[in-house]
Amino acid sequence: MRVLPRSFYLRDTVKVSRDLLGKMLVHDMDGNIRSGIIIETEAYGSGNDPASHAFGGMTRRNQAMFGEVGRAYVYFTYGMHYCVNAVARHADSQAGAVLIRALRPVMGLEEMARCRGSGAKRSMTGGPAMLTQALGITKKQYGEDLTTPEGLYICEYEAAGDILAGPRVGIRRGMDLNWNFVLR
Repeated sequence: MRVLPRSFYLRDTVKVSRDLLGKMLVHDMDGNIRSGIIIETEAYGSGNDPASHAFGGMTRRNQAMFGEVGRAYVYFTYGMHYCVNAVARHADSQAGAVLIRALRPVMGLEEMARCRGSGAKRSMTGGPAMLTQALGITKKQYGEDLTTPEGLYICEYEAAGDILAGPRVGIRRGMDLNWNFVLR
């Protein structure tokens, strides 16, 4: 499978968010490979998006969103979970990233099932925090290049399905933007 090139991410954040659906997120930890098909994403912009981490300008935490596209923006939330984003934005935009919210497991299924708990469906990770836990993604992957086939990266893959758009999950501002995308 071909790793997505940097040019894939150098487009409108919302378009990249939709186009990441059906692609494969891979984390290669020294030969221990865990991967899944991306089935839910959310787009986050900058100055026009009050729900974005970049809305108030660059900070130490969000500087990846302002940096080179095609890199990982990993952040810690609720004092206990990591979330992973792909930095993506049009050249005219100051910042942007796509939150990867859910996967359909491909490799490392046992670990993903263990993270979901016994009796849980084995068809999907249960949100962005479970996703990073299942794939072993931590702050160490902050800024990692997603366009090279090592460590954390995203590959071409064409999983078919209908795309549903709706409001983003767990935000208080910018709820009028239907920038949550789900592959059904």
